[in-house]
Amino acid sequence: MSPSSFDFFKRAAPAPAVVLLPDALFFVRNVSVADVATPADLAAQAELALEGFAPFPLTQLYYGFYHPPGTSLALLYAAYRKRFTSEQTAAWAGANLVIPSFVALLGGEVKPATTLLLSTGDDLTLLHWTDGRAPEKISTHTFAPDTPEEERVKVRDELLRSAGESRKVIALSSAPAPEPSEDEDKFVFRSGDFVSRLPVALADQLDVRDKAELAHRRQQRARDLVLWRVFLGCAAMIALCLIGEFALVGGKFWQKARLAIVEAQAPGVAKIDAANKLVDSIGARSTDRLMPFEMIALVSAKNVMPASVQFTRVTTSGNYTLEIEAQTNSPGDVGGYQTALSGLPACDKVEVSDQRTRDGVSTFKFVVTFKPEALKPAAT
Repeated sequence: MSPSSFDFFKRAAPAPAVVLLPDALFFVRNVSVADVATPADLAAQAELALEGFAPFPLTQLYYGFYHPPGTSLALLYAAYRKRFTSEQTAAWAGANLVIPSFVALLGGEVKPATTLLLSTGDDLTLLHWTDGRAPEKISTHTFAPDTPEEERVKVRDELLRSAGESRKVIALSSAPAPEPSEDEDKFVFRSGDFVSRLPVALADQLDVRDKAELAHRRQQRARDLVLWRVFLGCAAMIALCLIGEFALVGGKFWQKARLAIVEAQAPGVAKIDAANKLVDSIGARSTDRLMPFEMIALVSAKNVMPASVQFTRVTTSGNYTLEIEAQTNSPGDVGGYQTALSGLPACDKVEVSDQRTRDGVSTFKFVVTFKPEALKPAAT
């Protein structure tokens, strides 16, 4: 974004809603407070001090205070509630801050022994800083509408003399006006070339409205903040769900395209698979040979097969299984033969079935399974 565009949006930002009340309606006092106190303790000390010198109870006053950090003084100001009409107080409802006009100037950067004169209509307000941190003297004089200029100048000079020695006098001819601020933690006010910045964190102390009302506003702001964060969280979840939905739709189209490619290539893949199976079959036939004579030689060895056993039929089942049908006139040799076959290193297992004995002759069937790696072709 170009600088000109940035400046445009910065100028377009709205200024905070601040109501500035006439200074002449308030009486002002400086009181001592404990600087290390919490905001709640400061407010309690200020209210206690105000009860001591105010002519009315706190419930009949609009009041506030200003306590610069690092000082032991607080500037109290209060006004009788009946001095404000119901129409005036109704206009405060939507304001971010309601303060006397001179309070808007308390955040300005001033040097020690500086006096500020604020002229607003028929009111003349003097603020005098001794150490430059907080004004030690604040006076307001209200002129009659037909007061001549000579009288106004005379009163002005008397106010300056009452303030004491001033190294610098700043005269302001217009009331401070709130301005938009890049820093959300500051209220910014300007009167001519004089700029004042007040922390937003001090708003509840500076504001003169009813303290119960301000506490209710704080609760509403906290509630609104929670609701706003919940809304943002819900919006983020909805956005994630929409992204996921779009991803699923896109994935569905991608899956259809992929399946179409697979279906188009299926005939070629089937041909390749058939060719591979044929190659594997040819390879198996060339390497895995049926060796019936080698298997018969192993099971008919003299040290294995009893002399009474005679083969009547021998068949193969696969490359490594031999089915033997035999007979013997010595039934006890059947178990010995099975034991001998099971003890052969080349034999994996021996199963006996269909054993019968008739007229002294026993017939039986052996199914002998050999270990593939144990069979070796006989020498040519």
